[in-house]
Amino acid sequence: MLAGRLVKLIEKNSEQLARELSEKVWNSPRCSDLRKVPSEELQARTREIYQNLNNWLMDLTEAEIEQRYTELGARRAAQGVAYSHFLWAITATREHMTAFVQREGFSDTPMQLQGELELMHILAQFFDRALYFTAMGYERERTRIGSNLRRRSDDHQKIHA
Repeated sequence: MLAGRLVKLIEKNSEQLARELSEKVWNSPRCSDLRKVPSEELQARTREIYQNLNNWLMDLTEAEIEQRYTELGARRAAQGVAYSHFLWAITATREHMTAFVQREGFSDTPMQLQGELELMHILAQFFDRALYFTAMGYERERTRIGSNLRRRSDDHQKIHA
């Protein structure tokens, strides 16, 4: 499978890709709210995606992806990261990976081009699901936080009434 060769190439270059992406995200005003996330956590998460790409794309079930990304969405909501900034960081991750594949894919033959296109399709599906599940987790956490704040406000009003 030619897509598999490209995935291995991404995994092999995971440290460099993670470093480049971290710099890109940290320096983007569209991701500035991610400064609320400890830099070590953000770098570890970025590295994890690149280092374990084959596992993410080929081995994990949709339920496992859902669990991982709803948890991540809830974590970013609890950290107070604006969803638009979080969304942009995920989009930047996909774009960074896509640019690397296009740069390094060596599509000299129709078969190689087919492998590259196959990987692009699989990546798009993965990131679409990741975005959906992060939104779910984020929304649930914001609703939970809002409910807790309303409950505290109601309790405070009852005490002072």
